[in-house]
Amino acid sequence: MHKFMRSIGFSKLTDRKELQKLLTDVVVEGTDRSYTSNGDDTLLARFCMDFTEVVEGSTDSSIGIAVCGEFDNDDKFTYDYYFPYLKGNTISSEEDVSVERHAAQESYAGVCDDIRIGVSLIFYLQNMIPYVKAKNSGILPIRGTTLILTALSTKGTIMMPIVKSEKDLIRNKQVASNRNQLLNAARKGDEQAIESLTLDDMDTYTAISKRIQKEDVFSLVDTCFMPYGVECDHYSIVAEIVECSLIRNKLTKEEIYLMTLSCNDLTFDLCINKEDLYGEPAVGRRFKGTIWMQGYINFPE
Repeated sequence: MHKFMRSIGFSKLTDRKELQKLLTDVVVEGTDRSYTSNGDDTLLARFCMDFTEVVEGSTDSSIGIAVCGEFDNDDKFTYDYYFPYLKGNTISSEEDVSVERHAAQESYAGVCDDIRIGVSLIFYLQNMIPYVKAKNSGILPIRGTTLILTALSTKGTIMMPIVKSEKDLIRNKQVASNRNQLLNAARKGDEQAIESLTLDDMDTYTAISKRIQKEDVFSLVDTCFMPYGVECDHYSIVAEIVECSLIRNKLTKEEIYLMTLSCNDLTFDLCINKEDLYGEPAVGRRFKGTIWMQGYINFPE
């Protein structure tokens, strides 16, 4: 049973027969279907079914289950794997993305080097069919793609925000803008930019070392984005809530919080089962928890 099925409202799904029936319904009744040849005598297929029902607020994002497999020469479908997903509409990054296939199955991981994060962002690719089509057509690498990031979580906590004045917000934006310019220059080999970044990091470390003795770490760190555990697409985050709505799984009737988060200037949607969230989410508050990062690559037409 997939660990993150509870994130989209299937927390009580524990029986293997019930799961098999659900996956069969997704294949037979799924509204989003995509196919492509994998270069052999088989046809790759992905079937998706939406389970979103809005309770409070408004959203264009949707939760669902994707079932992937292949058809043989006799048009017989063989199930390979499935995964729960959250499909968003917010463009998270316009940086170029590289994709690698997982070893065990026809699924893919994406890598995005966005300077705002500070680490190479690895995510589980939702729309693998368009990528396989582009790969088989020999048109990779494709430039000018955009990336929609989403995340699922099984445990989270709501934290109060750090009090910031209007001047603080303006100053923080200016500091972030200047740092991004230095990072861009450093990536191109500018030695002066590299030296400036090193000095800034040393000053920050010194300031935090003094304040941490008297203040709580979460009053110093507004947002953070760090790899978590041994799986490369899992992260531990602290992020500001930009939007929040309550949706329901229309099959199980379990309620799910859907939040748009801003973390290190990176914006993405996250969903978590209402039963797994400690606290009441609201715009301006912060979400702290571990997430499974997914991504949808928009290939240029």
